[in-house]
Amino acid sequence: MPAQAPGSGRLSAPRVVATGVPVPLRGSGVAPGSRLTIEQARRGGWRRAARARADRRGRYRVRVTPKGRGRRYRFRAVVAGAAPTRAVRLRTRGVTLDAVGDVNLGDGVAAVMGQRGARYPWSGVARELRSADVAFGNLECAVSTRGQAIPKEFNFRGRPGALRVARRYAGMDVFNLANNHTGDFGTTALLDTVRLVRRAGIKGIGAGRNLAAASRPRVVRRLGLRIAFVGYSDINPAGFPAGPHRPGTSPATPSAVAKGVRRASRRADVVVASFHWGVERATRPNARQRGLAGVALRAGADAVVGAHPHVLQPVERRGRRVVAYSLGNFVWSAGSGLTARTGILRLRLTGRGVAGARLIPARIAGARPAIVR
Repeated sequence: MPAQAPGSGRLSAPRVVATGVPVPLRGSGVAPGSRLTIEQARRGGWRRAARARADRRGRYRVRVTPKGRGRRYRFRAVVAGAAPTRAVRLRTRGVTLDAVGDVNLGDGVAAVMGQRGARYPWSGVARELRSADVAFGNLECAVSTRGQAIPKEFNFRGRPGALRVARRYAGMDVFNLANNHTGDFGTTALLDTVRLVRRAGIKGIGAGRNLAAASRPRVVRRLGLRIAFVGYSDINPAGFPAGPHRPGTSPATPSAVAKGVRRASRRADVVVASFHWGVERATRPNARQRGLAGVALRAGADAVVGAHPHVLQPVERRGRRVVAYSLGNFVWSAGSGLTARTGILRLRLTGRGVAGARLIPARIAGARPAIVR
């Protein structure tokens, strides 16, 4: 909150900032060109934390990295020969990311929505997802009213209005589109999906009008923390992978993964790499999954989140990084047994990576996941 003292102008700061990222401070009301010292309260006194200089309007901005391991901090600005500003107070906390598995807005889920309303499949988890700072999942269907089903065993397609519900009611922020169903109704429907996801206010990764667009990282900012998402599919029906001049999905080759994650890490504090991979109904990851996860981690990924097996696979902590090989089905017309077991992976992110991870168990019944209390 703004604070003021005679001759010192004003200093302001956000009330809450993500742990481990620089704190943005703003000041005004000092003589143009003034040199200032930014001080942090430490050990009963004030210690210099940064320097700043006012512009021609007597305003300045500076980013300060807090010293110490506390969660609450105080800062003030000092101009030589003038009283310091009153201290601005702020606190830091981790940014929460909820990651979920496969979301299918067509097939049996569409039938349930037709009977019970578009909110119903989300109604057992929406409150939990909305409570997170960021919610992420794998959208395993096309969303379009155009195109023809391509020859394959299963073709999934949802209606555009279901995306608005996913965003506004369920709080979904990011969808991975790199999978073996986004292209089920051809490239026109795939591009509709990319466009409609964006129009709904959700960031889509892993698909686009060409390979460069499909591979592009998408960045979400929360409390000053920059989280970059990239998506790759290792399950690639003929005609699905994007090319230099062809719409499609981003293929999970080791070289593409390494290049894409490194690019994302240059733009963000935390990188989440999403993969569509593995063997359906296998409860353990295979060598290919482990190899691609290793490529992503070595390139700078902080979290690796997988889908496609339709069952849960292990979640592994590796220091300040985490690998979830498969989060199973989520909003899905699951049958019973292992395919109906699911969960929400809640990660606590800081500027130093993954500070906490836990799987909140849930179970699917009638295309509706609900948290197991």
